[in-house]
Amino acid sequence: MRGVEGTFEVVGAKAALTFFATLDPGRLAHGYLFTGPAGVGKKTFARRLAQSLLCEAPKATVLGYDGVCTGCKLFLAGTHPDFVASEGTIKIGKDGGSALHDEELSSRDLVRELSLHGYRSAHRVVLLGDVAFATHEAANALLKFFEEPPGGVLVILTTSSPGSLLETIRSRFVELPFAPLPSGDVEAVLVKDGVVPEKARMAAEVALGSITRARAVLNEDELGVRDASFAWFAAAMRGDAVDSSFLRLDDRSLSAAEKRGFVGELIELVRVAARDWAAVGLAGDQAPLLAADQRALIARVPAREPKAIVSVLAAVGEAERLAKTNVSAGLVVDYLRMQLAPLPERVAAGNA
Repeated sequence: MRGVEGTFEVVGAKAALTFFATLDPGRLAHGYLFTGPAGVGKKTFARRLAQSLLCEAPKATVLGYDGVCTGCKLFLAGTHPDFVASEGTIKIGKDGGSALHDEELSSRDLVRELSLHGYRSAHRVVLLGDVAFATHEAANALLKFFEEPPGGVLVILTTSSPGSLLETIRSRFVELPFAPLPSGDVEAVLVKDGVVPEKARMAAEVALGSITRARAVLNEDELGVRDASFAWFAAAMRGDAVDSSFLRLDDRSLSAAEKRGFVGELIELVRVAARDWAAVGLAGDQAPLLAADQRALIARVPAREPKAIVSVLAAVGEAERLAKTNVSAGLVVDYLRMQLAPLPERVAAGNA
């Protein structure tokens, strides 16, 4: 997107673009929550919005930056004093220390940062990407600042699991959804990154609108996770023992939020596998598939009656809903496995 008042370079994000495009700076809320699947541009849009607000070129609307003013140069160098960013799980933290541009902000760090006004800008922007809170105490420590931050402070949260956030926090933000990207947009981003067009097209076609997933498909290690997820689905549908080790649910070095992230990825891939399996069962072996590279595996999954197909698809949807709440990752995986199992195995599990 390019306008008379500067550049605003993003892919997709139509709802957010429409919302902010006509918004003048005086009508900004104190906080926004960007939700949607991983890899659809939530953090990119948040950073572009932050740069727009810190750009020192005059403009009447919120979006747009010139890229050459002092504010933009400081932002691009990662040294702007009025931009604070963090990603991942936030802990309660200890007293003391500084939070500026720290990748491991604590709640107490953020309380200090949210208490400050802009140094060289009318705005002070705090971005918490892929946000999760280690404990309720860590979340509650920030609640009063989310309710009434100082004037000029803007907080942006991004998450692919909004249901995992406390409702008391979520309700304090204006929530904007980010939809999956068109495959053509994903392909264009990959080609711009230097990926050969043929490989970029293949990755985009199976990425379900996520640049992150498309890049993962091109990564051999991540491709192994994708293959393992489809194999997990096939084993569960046959009632066989499933290998869940690739989810690292027993790894104590991972936080609950990180484990939920792995399970969320599994469920997204299982959703694709279930959709393709249903398509083959209802339309035949030549039905077009979302994951065409997994056709041979899908063909080996036993067919079921239409009513049972609907139940499988519903179970995946319910697991996806549960994964976005505070239900433990292990319980979500167990629930999905039992619901996918053939009926005799589900009855046996219920009587165990």
